Amino acid sequence: MDVNSDIQQPSLLTVSQLNRRARQLLETHLPLVWVEGEISNFSRPGSGHWYLTLKDEQAQVRCAMFRNRNNLVRFAPENGSHVMIRCRVSIYEGRGDFQLIIEHMEEAGYGALQRQFDELKTRLSQEGLFSEEYKQALPSLPKRIGLITSPTGAAIKDILSILKRRFPAIPVTLYPSVVQGKTAAKELADQIARANSMATDSEQRCDVLLLSRGGGSIEDLWAFNEEMLARAIYNSDIPIVSAIGHETDFTIADFVADYRAATPSAAAEILSPDGQQLLANFKGYEQLLTDTILQRINASNQQVDYLNRRLRHPGEKLTHQQTQLKSLELRLKQAVLANLNEQRHRIDSLESKINQNHPSQQLDSLQLQIKTLKQRLAGGMKNLMNQKQQRWKNSVQLLNTVSPLNTLQRGYAIVLDNNQHVVRSVSDKKPGDQVSTKLMDGSLLCTVDKIISDQ
Repeated sequence: MDVNSDIQQPSLLTVSQLNRRARQLLETHLPLVWVEGEISNFSRPGSGHWYLTLKDEQAQVRCAMFRNRNNLVRFAPENGSHVMIRCRVSIYEGRGDFQLIIEHMEEAGYGALQRQFDELKTRLSQEGLFSEEYKQALPSLPKRIGLITSPTGAAIKDILSILKRRFPAIPVTLYPSVVQGKTAAKELADQIARANSMATDSEQRCDVLLLSRGGGSIEDLWAFNEEMLARAIYNSDIPIVSAIGHETDFTIADFVADYRAATPSAAAEILSPDGQQLLANFKGYEQLLTDTILQRINASNQQVDYLNRRLRHPGEKLTHQQTQLKSLELRLKQAVLANLNEQRHRIDSLESKINQNHPSQQLDSLQLQIKTLKQRLAGGMKNLMNQKQQRWKNSVQLLNTVSPLNTLQRGYAIVLDNNQHVVRSVSDKKPGDQVSTKLMDGSLLCTVDKIISDQ
């Protein structure tokens, strides 16, 4: 009996089979991983794929990023770049090299989103979108507030609660929009445009817009960092207050808005006057007026009492004094009524001045100025277009004047050699050479029979 027959013989693999099994084992049992390191040996062959080595202070690994993935990278990697990659662990079967197949690459320690934020912030700032001179003043007592936010978020509950507590008489129009995701920036911009389109409707016109949402990560708030939304805020004829996230959160929308509130609750406090304080002020004025009238009445009553004490019983004198008393009483009533009318007139005059100085009057004037400037801009653009068209016509006319095609139309011809070069002298050719003669409507293929020189 052969003892060795009971021992299982190991399977024999070729090198390619071994490498294939190792690759399948790695790719099957290791998920996508994130790796951070420094790029070296970076190359871009004609295939469009990227090949590089990712290293740290103690080790290095070869990497490949195929063309269909590297065209999504938003920065230009180079040797020395510190990056983060999302990759699959694999083996290159042909050489048995351990390698990483890169699916995504971004700058490490900075982040693509933060880089986009800084780039857009710098560009819009250079264009003047953050300039204080373009920011509109907020109304002290808005007739209507437009609220642009998610109807199901936490921010809307805080805002409406504070507005109701401070000044419930101010109506609020909700312009609902998603505040997160790919479509959020467009929806928010569309709602700003919709609110501005209501400017001609006196019942639905808003004096100020509140753009708001609760806190979140930079990805959650990214819709408020989109250029589309920033330009919609800048182009709004209605003042816009931004209240996005927490006090430490800053977005591009905050820099463009006419006013930035630290939180949605703070924005509601800013836009609404304190109704209780206003009511207390009016009650104070009412009490002051009442006290003044009572003082006048008491003084008049004291005068009446004094006169009553001076009355005498003799009939004629008594009758005379009674007549005087009635006269004084009538004059007192007339004086009180006159004083009341004067106070009412002063109150009416103050209300008239308040209405004349209301922000809506200033808004109408500003809107008229904007309309005039738009008309001037359209006229200037039309004049500039006319000037450009005239210059173009002059250039076309000059080009036609010096064009060799006009020369051909007058009966002249151009002689070209086999390389389509212009033949300028008879010395450039010899008998038997072929040339082509270009006329106005075609070309003639000719052979030189004889050369006659004019020299």
